[in-house]
Amino acid sequence: MMRTAVDAAYRRAKVADRESPGGLQGMIDQLAQIPLDFSPGTAWNYSVSIDVLGYLVERLSGMSFAEFLRTRLFEPLGMKDTAFYVPSHKIDRFTSCYQPETQGRGLKLQDDARESNYAKPPMLESGGGGLVSTAHDYLRFCRMMLNGGTLDGALILSPKTVALFSLNYLPDGREVADMSLPGMFSESGYAGVGFSLGCGVNVNVAKTRLPGSLGEYFWGGAAATAFWIDPKEELTVVFMTQVIGSEARLTLRRDLRTLVYSAMTESFA
Repeated sequence: MMRTAVDAAYRRAKVADRESPGGLQGMIDQLAQIPLDFSPGTAWNYSVSIDVLGYLVERLSGMSFAEFLRTRLFEPLGMKDTAFYVPSHKIDRFTSCYQPETQGRGLKLQDDARESNYAKPPMLESGGGGLVSTAHDYLRFCRMMLNGGTLDGALILSPKTVALFSLNYLPDGREVADMSLPGMFSESGYAGVGFSLGCGVNVNVAKTRLPGSLGEYFWGGAAATAFWIDPKEELTVVFMTQVIGSEARLTLRRDLRTLVYSAMTESFA
């Protein structure tokens, strides 16, 4: 089957859509009916792999994915505002999302916070992009990673596990830009970036043409959000916006990175 036909099959199935019935089991049942885009290890694509991991967490833990995250991650870290939906007593704090106008400059409403699908529990708890959170909560998670897996006495991961995030797992040390086929979406379209445990990783600072450190890892969100963790500089950054589909998102992230590193007066690398 041609790759375009496979892509269309994924879109028709709405794999990993929070409104998809059947939960994670239903998602796996749908995936089992769709051919792979390519042979594993031959290319890279933005995929539903993290959602599949959520399914595995459910099967191995015997808990729902949401319950596992709440008891093993969010509550120990004090992430009180992170979940798969916003409860009614917090909805006044939830922000609307926007998108660029089709023609001309300006923004239009994309998701009204008061009528959002995120104001109710989802049918499918998507590990790849289903959580809502705050800058405070997200920063606590990043601080835990930066601190080698612990924060304020809560042990989440071992230091050796956290260290694995600074490694590139693409075959033969290749980069995302080398393995992304034409037309495939990527949060990191520039050179010098490999792929680690669910996120990008800096493998060649010179090739990125940006300030940074080897082994720093990062990713971006649909609404142009971004984070990165630089273990060598003991630095983490969380960048929150609320505009989806913006062509400026990659430029904004590059500019932010330049501003942050330019402001440093001391380096540990």
